[in-house]
Amino acid sequence: MRDYIRISGKDNVIVALRDLAPGEELVIPAEHAGGPAGTASVAIRVAEPVPAGHKMAIAPVLAGGEVIKYGSCIGIAKEDISAGAWVHVHNVRTALDGMKDYVYEPAECARAAETGVSESRSVHSSECVEESRKAEDGVPEGRMPTSAADEAGRAGGCGRGAVFQGFRRPDGSVGVRNEIWIIPTVGCVNGIAEALARGARGRIFGSVEDVVAFPHPYGCSQMGDDQEHTRTILADLVHHPNAGGVLVLGLGCENSNIGELKPYIGKYDEGRVKFLVCQECEDELAGGAVLLDELIRYAAGSERETVPAEKLIIGLKCGGSDGFSGITANPLVGRFSDLLIAEGGTTILTEVPEMFGAETLLMNRCKTRELFDQTVSLINDFKQYFIDNRQTIYENPSPGNKQGGITTLEDKSLGCTQKSGTSPVCGVLSYGERVSVAGLNLLSAPGNDLVAATALAASGAQIVLFTTGRGTPFASPVPTVKIASNGGLAGKKKNWIDFNAGIVLDDITSDEAGEQLFSYVLSVASGEKVCSERAGYHDMAIFKQGVTL
Repeated sequence: MRDYIRISGKDNVIVALRDLAPGEELVIPAEHAGGPAGTASVAIRVAEPVPAGHKMAIAPVLAGGEVIKYGSCIGIAKEDISAGAWVHVHNVRTALDGMKDYVYEPAECARAAETGVSESRSVHSSECVEESRKAEDGVPEGRMPTSAADEAGRAGGCGRGAVFQGFRRPDGSVGVRNEIWIIPTVGCVNGIAEALARGARGRIFGSVEDVVAFPHPYGCSQMGDDQEHTRTILADLVHHPNAGGVLVLGLGCENSNIGELKPYIGKYDEGRVKFLVCQECEDELAGGAVLLDELIRYAAGSERETVPAEKLIIGLKCGGSDGFSGITANPLVGRFSDLLIAEGGTTILTEVPEMFGAETLLMNRCKTRELFDQTVSLINDFKQYFIDNRQTIYENPSPGNKQGGITTLEDKSLGCTQKSGTSPVCGVLSYGERVSVAGLNLLSAPGNDLVAATALAASGAQIVLFTTGRGTPFASPVPTVKIASNGGLAGKKKNWIDFNAGIVLDDITSDEAGEQLFSYVLSVASGEKVCSERAGYHDMAIFKQGVTL
């Protein structure tokens, strides 16, 4: 393995790929260390311990000067930083402050359009498009391990015409699972929902894969946006194609009771969706069991069939990032996103507070001025949310992020947004809004792992790709693929991690790495269980902002 990586030719820091000890000498091309191009390499002596994933200066940075990583400013030097010094929170501060004015400069969007990515289209469109251009220089090439992808996924490949084995639903959507979901309208019936799920699992048959309850603490004593969010997210989950059948379980007296929720649900298939009000039933467990058996029989009539990859909607999320996340896992997911969009598919990027500092890169990839204006509102509305609650807008990264080598929010955001690849932004979604346009979409939701992943599922994602440098066992309402940024994590937590992006630093091309991730996702879409599913984990969380009565 190499000792370090310099992500962009503009950077005045490198990222250590292993622990660097004081006194070691790293050979750096002279022009990278501030010398004239074409001159001999120079040796820079490591001045202090630099942990793997952390940054080291390769040229002096004066106090008040910019620290450059990813070719962009990630912060301001608090003091003079000499070549060979460890660069982190002790000597760098954020350069972000307050609201900004934005100007639409769609150069990135124009370059993406040159690749042949098609115009915006419905998520149900059958139109195929050309493969998007390769990633920019500065993303390290590497090899991914062969996955355990099944032949159905592997046969699809990464070119035009990729397929998977999914469940076609009458409304035109496609599920990658055929589960029975129990959705409580209020936290008071969580225990009943979980008891019903446990009892029904032994009665599933045919293509039905599981019975899952989604407990949550909301549905009553809420006001305003909080109540609207709860109703919207629950209604979204009722319509999710990964559910072959849904039991909506209410108490009866709650604010978001079934009568109130039905207008949010709208039109539904009476064979697929059943309702039970516990206060109106003498024995809710017996009554629920009868309804679940009806739903199991209904869902068992569905079978997997060959479906084009354009029907996939994949959520993009990261959590517990480290200094390798922006070098390995996030760029690899971005490559996947471009490949899926080239097939006519859809990806959704969220975590708005972790776009701060890199938001202009996304704004300038918006296909239209209207989308740019919507993205500006997406960013500024979230900043205003922080201001309204008297919180610092740029209070990020987390302690775990810092321990892993991320210094400022700009450092984190420039790495996080790489999950979006290079394709143009084709849609901007409000919280709880279901995706309607294929291609790259931006979704309003916070950075919290459970809230953001649930929001992705509610917007229609059948699978969430979750990159991590620290590791996490959590799940979401849909299969949640954990992608480790480094081999150490992947080796240590094999029961959590589904894919090791740390191998990207080895000796094959990034194209091959992207193809292997694409193939693995097709296998998951075709039924291969991810670690959290095998462990029986299913989580959901709703974004709460306001007063509880």
